[in-house]
This record gives sequence, C-alpha cells and structure tokens, in this order.
Amino acid sequence: MELVVARIGRAHGIKGEVTVEVRTDEPELRLSPGAVLKTEPATVGPLTIETGRVHSGRLLLRFAGVKDRTGAESLRNTLLIAEVDPSELPEEDDEYYDHQLMDLDVVLADGTEIGRITEISHLPSQDLFIVERPDGSEVMIPFVEEIVAEIDLEEQRCVITPPPGLIDEREAIVVSTRDEEAADAGEAVDAADSTESTDAADSGDRA
Repeated sequence: MELVVARIGRAHGIKGEVTVEVRTDEPELRLSPGAVLKTEPATVGPLTIETGRVHSGRLLLRFAGVKDRTGAESLRNTLLIAEVDPSELPEEDDEYYDHQLMDLDVVLADGTEIGRITEISHLPSQDLFIVERPDGSEVMIPFVEEIVAEIDLEEQRCVITPPPGLIDEREAIVVSTRDEEAADAGEAVDAADSTESTDAADSGDRA
C-alpha cells in the first residue's frame, strides 16, 4: 500500500536541503536516511534520502544527487510516497496509520451519523480528521482524546463526543445570538426598573 508521508517545501541553504511538511506519525521510520521514496509527480523520483535533521522545529532532508539550491527548489511541492505493508500496525495500541482511519464512519455516542473520514491533516499542534457529511459539506474533528472517544477498526467507525458548536457552527451562532438577545432584553428591563425607581424617588422628594 502506498501512503503519502511528506510534501517537499522550500529549499534551505545552498547545499540541496529542503524543508518538508511531515504527513506521517513515524518520520523517524519513513523519512530516515537511506529510505527510497516514490514521488508525485512520478517523473521526479524515486528519491533516496541522504541526510535528515531537525532545524528550528522543521525537518530538513537532502536527497541523493541533489547538491545545490537550484536542484532543491526544483523538488518543491513534490509528494513523497512510502510503500507500507497493509497488515503492518503501529507499535502503540492508541496509534493508527492514516490508511486505517480513512473512510471510517464518524458517529456520535448515540449512533447519530456525522459522515466519513476523507482526509487526515497532520498539523504541528494536533492531527485533524476531515469529515465529509452526507450533504457534501466538511467538518474538521481534532484527533484528541477529549473528542475522539473510540476508534473501532473492526466495525469501521469512529465515535466522537464533540463540544457544542464543533459539528454545527450555525447552531452555535444561533444559540449565541439568542443568549445575546436575552441578555440585551434583561439589561433593558433592568434599565426600565432603574428609571421607574428613580422617578418614584424623585416624586417622593417633591412630595
């Protein structure tokens, strides 16, 4: 099975290094020196990783045969693809490969259908599930323990417990607007009461 494990970014320095956007939870395994990777577009590769290092929080790679900045820039936006055994599993029980999570049905704890996972975005702070809803719209679900309650690969489903507003932001906006209107109404009543009290006090003074 072929999996996209990184996307090449801009050149770094003048000796052929490039920054990469990592798209795997195991960069030390998939993007280590000596790894031979297919590419998209295919005409660019295959590429063999010659060196790798972390600089200012970013992974820098240099490929065999790429010796200068010009060569590095020519690789920009190329996808790096690794061949992975479909039966291979991560070492930790609570870790998953992207291909295991793709197309899982996403449901609430009560069984309500939300959609299916169509993409997984690996961000520096956390991973995100891109979920396509039945109406064709998309919603982003952070892959964190507080929200993703269960991954059931046997049943091919992902059970989530989202906070209010995560699934339907429009609903959250309506609720928020109602709250604001209620607060405004309350303030208006308070202001009216205050005016009436003041008027009563003034009337008493005049008496």
